[in-house]
Amino acid sequence: MDILRNAFGEFQLARFPRRKREQLRAWDAADEYILQHLSENKLINPQANVLILNDQFGALTISLTPFKPELISDSWLAHAGIKANLTDNQINPEEVTLHTSLDYPEQPFDVVLIKVPKSLAMLEDQLIRVKPLLKPNSIVVAGAMAKSIHTSTLKLFEKIIGPTTTSLAQKKARLIFSEVDTAITLTDSPYPSTYPLENTHYQISNHAAVFSRDSLDIGTRFFLQHLPRSDGYENIIDLGCGNGLVGLIAADKNPSASLSFVDESFMAVDSAKINFTRAFGDERKARFTATDCLQGFAKSSYDLVLNNPPFHQNNVVGDFIAQQMFRESYGVLKQAGELWVIGNRHLGYHISLKKIFGNCTTVASNKKFIILKAVKQ
Repeated sequence: MDILRNAFGEFQLARFPRRKREQLRAWDAADEYILQHLSENKLINPQANVLILNDQFGALTISLTPFKPELISDSWLAHAGIKANLTDNQINPEEVTLHTSLDYPEQPFDVVLIKVPKSLAMLEDQLIRVKPLLKPNSIVVAGAMAKSIHTSTLKLFEKIIGPTTTSLAQKKARLIFSEVDTAITLTDSPYPSTYPLENTHYQISNHAAVFSRDSLDIGTRFFLQHLPRSDGYENIIDLGCGNGLVGLIAADKNPSASLSFVDESFMAVDSAKINFTRAFGDERKARFTATDCLQGFAKSSYDLVLNNPPFHQNNVVGDFIAQQMFRESYGVLKQAGELWVIGNRHLGYHISLKKIFGNCTTVASNKKFIILKAVKQ
């Protein structure tokens, strides 16, 4: 656990989920730059209503708890990490109000702080939703590492919020400043967007944060072609479900099975719910859960887990999430239960699966992807 020091105090912060021998900090230079700018320019006072978007683990939120900030995040992990860090710093959780990306507040804010998301679509959706919450004199400050701020990023701020400028780079981070232009005509968010799923009658809806939002990605297409069918599958999990396409087609192939859709993104889980309900109506029940991998799922209770693991958390690339998914899948599977995984060939998932399950077979492969099956023995 590292110590974040700034003009607002000293705070213990850790990433979430917490791992032994963690090498990465729970904040970046953009967090430090935002807090420094607020302090040096005296932009915040005890009476200010403060809104924060996309704080990963609480660097901004916890530093500014004296101002009772409200946070919007699409990440269940971010919510859990901030709660854990509040506890570690002996801060009353009631000092902070947490919102999901689908649950925006309604009152106006004096200060809005934004960690720029990786997805341009997500930024567009957030700015459109935030604009009605701004006063003419509201302060809007956004931050990111300089490599993540592009001309397209600044154009969105100009188009939706108003005149926009940027700071000089500091520790490879930059800030964005937008003045509120009340004359800009508001439009509704174009999200969720919808496209027809090829070779089916299904319409697929996707919130702004969902991967491959406008069309079927090639990895999922390959996975869908090889999804299993069996009368023995009573309970199936679509782990890391995204828009729920894999679980939806698995439900189509296995009409007597119960489906569970799991993701750490609130928008992903809601997209999966929209798509499943549109496809099957209210008669067929399913479970939709935002959580950390399979936290909260009963041990030895599922027959099949379908998994397309992410290989990054926020901007950090690695296989640590995939490894956690594999281990927790082993725990929730019944004896003879199956984990099916798709991944890029070079990732070497078969090594981990053999270590955890004691076995691993190849279901199908092409030049880029491989589908693996591991059975709990």
